This record gives sequence, structure tokens and C-alpha cells, in this order.
Amino acid sequence: MNEHGRFTGRTIIPLEALDHTADAHEVEGIDLGDGDVPFSVILVHGRPGSGPRVHRHPYPEVFVVEAGEATFFIGGDEVAVGAGNVVVSPSGVPHGFRNTGAAELRLTAIHGGRRFQTEWIDGADPAWTSRQR
Repeated sequence: MNEHGRFTGRTIIPLEALDHTADAHEVEGIDLGDGDVPFSVILVHGRPGSGPRVHRHPYPEVFVVEAGEATFFIGGDEVAVGAGNVVVSPSGVPHGFRNTGAAELRLTAIHGGRRFQTEWIDGADPAWTSRQR
């Protein structure tokens, strides 16, 4: 990582080098290469019951559910989803999810922006709020 906090010239980044909480690791596209990666990623490894409050982004978010089960709230819809599924939340649509399974939830959340831009609908969620710069 350089003096500006970017992973310049690196194609492999150890998870320990990423910002993280108890339930997720994250990296913004602005921090990769020359800052020109057009998406950001959150790698979720959430405990049962964990998940972010309802929020929205000015870009789409795509979730790839790898293991476990989650209930997604997108717009006015609520659906339980297991491993092997992809869930899409369109730009500007309120959404969130909760690990409703008995085991760890593993999913990859791909944000369609170089930086995380989150508007919390039901109040800020400190456990899931990305660091501010």
C-alpha cells in the first residue's frame, strides 16, 4: 500500500490488508492500481443474525451468495436466498439482508462504484458503515 492508501502495482492483496469488521472485508476500486477500477467489493462472512440495515446506493449492487442463507429486502420485496444464487439491487432502491441461516453467511457484494456511497434509510449502522476518508 502506498502513502495514499492505494494498493498500487498489486494484483494479489491479502485479506488481512483490507479494511474489515467482524463480519466483512472490503476494498474500494479507488484504492486499486491507479484508482481506475470501476467497482468496489465487500466480502461478507457474517454470523447468524448479522447483516446491514436498509440502505441504498446511487449505483447497482450485485450479491453472489456462496454459502449459508440470507433474507434479502429489496424495495418492498423480501426473499430467502441460499448458496448458488445471485441477487441484484438496482440503483437507488432501498435494500439490506440478514443472515437467517444457522451457519456463517458467505457472500460477495459488488458495488457499481469506485467508492462506497451509502445512504442509510433507518439510521446509520456502525457495524456495516464503510470507513470515511
